[in-house]
Amino acid sequence: MTDLFYMGGPLFMGILTVILFAVLATTALLFLKESSELPRGISVELVKELGIFGLVTGIFSQFLGLYEAFNAIEQMGTVSQSMLVGGLKVSSITTIYGLLIFIVAWLLYFGLKMKKTKE
Repeated sequence: MTDLFYMGGPLFMGILTVILFAVLATTALLFLKESSELPRGISVELVKELGIFGLVTGIFSQFLGLYEAFNAIEQMGTVSQSMLVGGLKVSSITTIYGLLIFIVAWLLYFGLKMKKTKE
């Protein structure tokens, strides 16, 4: 698992991990506290928005990685197909992580919405 973290690039994988922790912390705060006790601006919608931010960050970091890879290929001239596919695989790690954060955030969002409607 740590291999994927470093292959995806520590900078963006670290940012995505912070976003995941923010999703989890916000969900825990919303689950444990009454709505009158919450700080201003913290709502169920924040969980969904953080998930979308994680997805967008993952896609953005993939495009940056692809841009750097295409620059390197342009300088080298020719590249084998296996090297190109390996680069595409590595560049998609951040997008997959961002998508997982998005899925987790949406599941938690729907869980919080269900809890709120039952109250």
